Amino acid sequence: MTSATSETAQPIRVALLGCGTVGTQIVRLLTEQADDLTARVGGGIELVGIAVRRPNKHRDVPAELLTTDAAALVTRPDVDVVVEVIGGIEPTRGWLLAALNAGKSVVTANKALLAEHAGELFDAAGRSGADLYFEASVAGAIPLLRPLRESLAGDRITRVMGIVNGTTNFILSAMDETGAGYSETLDEASRLGYAEADPTADVDGFDAASKAAILASLAFHTRVTAGDVHREGISAVTSADFAAARALGRTIKLLAICERVRDADGQESVAVRVHPAMIPRSHPLAGVNGAFNAVFVEAEAAGQLMFYGPGAGGAPTASAVLGDLVAVARNRVVGGRGPRESAYADLPVRPIAQASTRYHISLDVADRAGVLAAVAAEFAQHEVSIAAVRQEGRANDASLVIVTHSAPDAALRSTVDKVAGLPFVHEVVSVMRVEGEES
Repeated sequence: MTSATSETAQPIRVALLGCGTVGTQIVRLLTEQADDLTARVGGGIELVGIAVRRPNKHRDVPAELLTTDAAALVTRPDVDVVVEVIGGIEPTRGWLLAALNAGKSVVTANKALLAEHAGELFDAAGRSGADLYFEASVAGAIPLLRPLRESLAGDRITRVMGIVNGTTNFILSAMDETGAGYSETLDEASRLGYAEADPTADVDGFDAASKAAILASLAFHTRVTAGDVHREGISAVTSADFAAARALGRTIKLLAICERVRDADGQESVAVRVHPAMIPRSHPLAGVNGAFNAVFVEAEAAGQLMFYGPGAGGAPTASAVLGDLVAVARNRVVGGRGPRESAYADLPVRPIAQASTRYHISLDVADRAGVLAAVAAEFAQHEVSIAAVRQEGRANDASLVIVTHSAPDAALRSTVDKVAGLPFVHEVVSVMRVEGEES
């Protein structure tokens, strides 16, 4: 039975920016699920325009919907909601600001834009009374941002840690399984379509850093930008690193880690970092392989929560976009508004030098008496506590592996610099953080 609201409400009119892999799926879902969406919203959803660069490439879309003038489309009087799946920062930022300033609600999957300009977009939405939703910007189809933004709004989140980039997870999973090196595994990822022609944003950690900034902003009620995130990519990870991790019952993942931390004076701050890390094979994130994403959220009352699923792809991302569109459309039908930005805490961002974690350090050294004692003395001098040591001789040389207790990044870096200068240390082979274990 059709409700009175759905019989009388005007349809919610939607402008779509972009009709590539994700946009095409959005058009398909809007068409195939039109009746269900109408029932869920309480009124129809009507696609009234699609901005694309080359209209002749979209022959499956009605020509009358296509336009190359995105700026005009987003401010048209007959548009209620703008859905953006183009990506990039400019000119997209200007289009979305124009839409919000004109009172149009916005649904976006644009992580890079949000990681740099979310505050500006939220300010515009607040002035005009429009909604700004962005579930698809992190972890594809996985319902993650809405739980942080709404379901856990009454709790105190202390940590968010997870795998948020499918390309790097595919590469690292394959390196672990096959023993292959980074370059050949990247080539295979490109051949299979898991890596872009230019994989820089993924393998150098830019994509994950943008997502970490969004997660930290929501979790800790503080504006965090991508520039606040310490970022390391995976190109320096070697098959030898995986062999070392395997010997210790660990594997390697690129992790986004967002923490609420308190110093000795009781002052709180936020630490946000993206880097490869060794984690125990018993940790749930160790079993997240291929292009899948997974995120752990730790909260004082709720405890540990894990969100897992496909982190990218046209249909999964379109699913998240449609979920946001339904929420925005419902608000329009009933005259309500979605959640506003929550940045009241305004916590400072802690520099990486002060961030503490455990470390795995691999050294090539001369195999002679006193080497281990001298290396241990440098660690003690910098107040970096050693948790475990393993040494394997190779003729006149030896491989020395040291695992530390939790230590500040600055102290560890100073220690490694000093150790590297010792006359019997041939090479610092690798330095990698260790996560997911008690310190």
